[in-house]
Amino acid sequence: MAVDGNWNLTMTTPMGERQATLNLSSSGGTLTGTQGAEGNTAEIFDGTISGDAVNWKVSITNPMPLTLEFIGTVSGDSMSGEMGIGPMGSFQFTGVRA
Repeated sequence: MAVDGNWNLTMTTPMGERQATLNLSSSGGTLTGTQGAEGNTAEIFDGTISGDAVNWKVSITNPMPLTLEFIGTVSGDSMSGEMGIGPMGSFQFTGVRA
């Protein structure tokens, strides 16, 4: 599938821009993989893919325990969308194939 592989993400957050790496694999409508940032890596969960639409969640512990929810679209070697940070709202993210 077009989303499979490694991605470099840039996330706009209340603490400024943050960088992350993302490794994705799709099977049918299910999206699995890992997301890493600042030396920490976590499995993504609740991942789905439908056409060019992708959704996944990841739990982080730094700078505080949170579940991030990503809702985006893939177009060739780029990805963009919104990252929900629970009570802090939603913020833009972009990605490029690594």
